[in-house]
Formats: sequence, C-alpha cells, structure tokens
Amino acid sequence: MNTAWQKFKDNVPLRRVVVFLLIVACLYEMRAMMNTILLTFIFTYVIVHLIRLVQRYIPKMPTGIIVVVMYLIILALLYFIITVYLPMLVVQISKMVKSVMAFYESDESLRLMSYVTRYISKGELIEQAKHAMTFAFHTATNIGTLTIATFMSLILSFFYTIELKKMREFSSLFVKSGYLKWLFEDICYFGKKFTNTFGVVLEAQFFIAICNTALTMIGLAIMRMPQIVALGLMVFILSLVPVAGVIISLIPLSIVGYSVGGIRYVIYIFIMIMIIHAVEAYVLNPKFMASKTELPIFYTFLVLLVAEHFWGTWGLIVGVPIFTFFLDVLGIKPTKKSKKKAVLK
Repeated sequence: MNTAWQKFKDNVPLRRVVVFLLIVACLYEMRAMMNTILLTFIFTYVIVHLIRLVQRYIPKMPTGIIVVVMYLIILALLYFIITVYLPMLVVQISKMVKSVMAFYESDESLRLMSYVTRYISKGELIEQAKHAMTFAFHTATNIGTLTIATFMSLILSFFYTIELKKMREFSSLFVKSGYLKWLFEDICYFGKKFTNTFGVVLEAQFFIAICNTALTMIGLAIMRMPQIVALGLMVFILSLVPVAGVIISLIPLSIVGYSVGGIRYVIYIFIMIMIIHAVEAYVLNPKFMASKTELPIFYTFLVLLVAEHFWGTWGLIVGVPIFTFFLDVLGIKPTKKSKKKAVLK
C-alpha cells in the first residue's frame, strides 16, 4: 500500500490530473458562490498589479497605505455611481426604451412586422417574447445577488491585499512541509498557471473594452445620438465578450439609430461597428495579447457558445481566458512565424 501511494506521489503527471479533477469538483460544488469567487479574483488581481505599479515608482511606499487609498477611491467612485451616475443612467435608459417603443409604434415598424410575419408564425413570435420576458425577469433578480457578491468580493480582496506579505508567507507554509505537501504544490502550480493566463487575458480584454467603448462613444457623439452614456455602458459590458461583443452591440445600436435617423443611421452605425471591429482584430488584439495564444475566430465563437451553455453570462466573459488556461496547462503553444532574415545567404 505504501509503495503504491509513493508511486502515485512520484508520478507527477498522474498526480496533477487527479488534483486538477479534484479542483474542478470542488468548484462545481461551490458553483453557487462562483460570482463571489470570480469577482474576488478579479479585484485582487487588479489591486495587486496597481500595488506593484505604484511601488515601481515609489519603492518605499508601504503596501497598507496604497491599499487603503485605493479602496477609498473605489468607495468614492461607488458613491458617485450610486448618487449621480445611476439616476442619470436610469433616465437615459428610460428615454432609450421610449425611443425603441416609438419605433415599434411607427408605420415603418408595422410594415417591417408584416413582412416578418410572412415567414415567421405568430406563435413563434409570442414564444420568443415570453423568452425575452423571462430573461429580463432573471436579469432583474440577479442584480441583487450580483450586488451582494460584489461587496463581499471587495471586502475579501481588501483583507487579502492589506496583509499581502503576511498572506504570502503563511500560504508558502503549505508547500514547505506537511503530509499533503505534494497536494499544495500542485494547487500552487495550477494557481500560478491560472493567474498567468486567465488574469492577463482578462486584463487585456478589459483594456480592449475601454478602447472599444471610447471609439464607439466618439462615433455616437459625432452622429449626435441620444443617451450616449447608457449606450456607452452597454457597449463596454458587451465588449468584455471577446470578438462577438462588438458585433452583438450592433443590434441595439441599430434599433436606436433607426428610431433617430432612419435607415441612413443604421448604415452609419454598421460602418462604424465594422471599423471598430477591424481596429480590435488587427490593432488592439495584437497589441494587448501579443504574448498570449491568439485563437482563430472559429475557436473563439465555439468556446463562447460552449461556455455560455455551461456558465451563462459569466461564460461569455471568462470562457476564452479559461480555454487559454487549459491550453497552457496542456502545454499547447502556438507556432510563431519566424521573422525574415535581414540578410539572405
């Protein structure tokens, strides 16, 4: 028995497969807390990187002071969002809904619906409307749960980062000694892999979303579109979905654009989204993800479909980073094209 157990511990590939399956099983059992787990990781990852950035320029700055200042800024931003931005956002969303309803009540909408009903039965339209109402109800009920998870994640990440050095020293004890030293070594191995792939890819997608939102809001401002703040927030959230997010945002933007300026604005918005998509694909992705696995469009959409099926909305955001993490664990690396030599022999 001891010999078999020792052989299992010495067989690192088999041992890591077992540990990985154990981690997956634990996460599945904790799936009700997945919002808190993911948000805690994201907040902690961002704060730790900001600490390193500040200490790079001010080496003697204590970690505790940096963390307290950052969380005071976060609380101030939350207060501003709740008291100033949220009421303004509600007003703009209500105006956007009214403009969409005005479009549905217009003659153009009636002609469009009569054309659509030629090919789609009334029963199917009613069924789709029921699905849309169900989705809206679930979204509204999830807002409260997500709010609680966000505040819990902020508290957990605060206590982690405020004692960052102590946390590292205490956590290192698990891999230095003990009967389950090998187990914690493998957990540490997967943790480093996860941070180096998931965190960096998610960070890159966050910056890409900011760039997409800024470009879209500039285009909407030039077109003098209404409710730019609400539309900008929608574009930012959708831009967190790799590749597909920018294309998905075309649908609500086109509806609002049609209600404002007719088919001409729909064409303008289509051209604008295609330009922004080209900028994301050929400028932003190579710049922010140059050192990461660049997935073909087919694989990206396939991963998004599968991830959304298993994890819902979170799957659209974290599906690609998790898939990249799996590629890293499996040791699958893209073959980079060799640069042409300056001098041909």
